Amino acid sequence: MRVYEYGKPAAPVVLIQPVEEHDLKEIGQEVALIERLSGEDFRLIAVQVDHWNADLSPWEAPAVFGKEGFAGGAEKTFAEVTRFCTEEEKTYYIGGYSLAGLFALWAACRAEVFKGVAAASPSVWFPGFAEDMREHGIKSRAVYLSLGDREEKTRNPVMASVGEKIREIEGLLHKQGVDCVLEWNPGNHFQDAALRTAKAFAWVMKKR
Repeated sequence: MRVYEYGKPAAPVVLIQPVEEHDLKEIGQEVALIERLSGEDFRLIAVQVDHWNADLSPWEAPAVFGKEGFAGGAEKTFAEVTRFCTEEEKTYYIGGYSLAGLFALWAACRAEVFKGVAAASPSVWFPGFAEDMREHGIKSRAVYLSLGDREEKTRNPVMASVGEKIREIEGLLHKQGVDCVLEWNPGNHFQDAALRTAKAFAWVMKKR
């Protein structure tokens, strides 16, 4: 794993975001958007994982597209990520896009350190995830969820469940008393990732 830092190192707000290599091409744009949308100082720690499907999946699961399955390496990534969350005077948020958004939700069910979760187009179609979230509950008090309005319109039967699952999770979070919003964006899963992620982080930051 490699770590990249953006924003102001001494800022009281710390954003944690798992990324892969192609995300780094847009991270500068994302940081600028968060600054504009939130109006706050922050430090963003981008943790580049080595193997996206392996390092961010909470447990093993078969491939749903292509041939690469999911190895269930989230526990190791969780241990790495939480190393950056040890200063008690700081406020920590975790978030990300796609499978990183799923990981952020899963991590917030395991640790109380994250005050909010910015889950942009999270892969909540992941087998068994909604059930696991129902069982464990989330420890963050503010959760932003989003999805593209075409994401559930796919021929892949597993991924097509993403709309149903994210609505289920939204309802579950409201029942748990979590301040939660679900925003629908125009387009499919591959549109405006930087903007969607920036909006997610800015929303939870404002809930502070």
